[in-house]
Amino acid sequence: MKTIKIWNDNPSDKQTRDIARCLREGEIAIMPTDSLYGICCDALSQKSIERVARLKGLNPDKSNLSIICSDISMAAEYARIGNYAFQMMKELTPGPVTFIFKATNSLPKAFKGRKTVGVRIPDNATCRVTVEELGHPVMTTSIMYDDEDEGTNPDLIAEVYDGKVDLMVDGGMGSLEPSAIIDCTGNEPVVVREGKATSN
Repeated sequence: MKTIKIWNDNPSDKQTRDIARCLREGEIAIMPTDSLYGICCDALSQKSIERVARLKGLNPDKSNLSIICSDISMAAEYARIGNYAFQMMKELTPGPVTFIFKATNSLPKAFKGRKTVGVRIPDNATCRVTVEELGHPVMTTSIMYDDEDEGTNPDLIAEVYDGKVDLMVDGGMGSLEPSAIIDCTGNEPVVVREGKATSN
């Protein structure tokens, strides 16, 4: 497993290109976000998404899959964002929030048939610039861990996932507090899960 160490959430241009290239080539990476470390892959790669699903024991056809976008403009390509949701995204992103939207027809093949999609624009520069370099979203799901150290310490995370993923992006100590989830598919937003953004 390769490791790329990021200091102060400030990846170099070369590091950004290297991470994006790995994802583009179908590899799976563990990356820091503004909440939990996430298992990530190219959202346009069906095979990569299936690998992530097998790793977590998920059924990709039935599980809630989320995508990381670099900004609201990219999110609008894949999600139907109404006026109130747009204003809320402007206020809460970048930040630890997953928004659930009605999906557009532009969703990647792996998401076809889904009526909704989870969208994240994390307050983590490594994530956002990697997605920007890639040119389209990254699929993400949180890592699995048995204790607090395994969930936050990148060295221990790398040990647990050695041989299971291709790349570890070490962004320093992580957090155990998940993103908030806000359902924006109705006429009014509904907080589905409290998290960093809604607990402050």
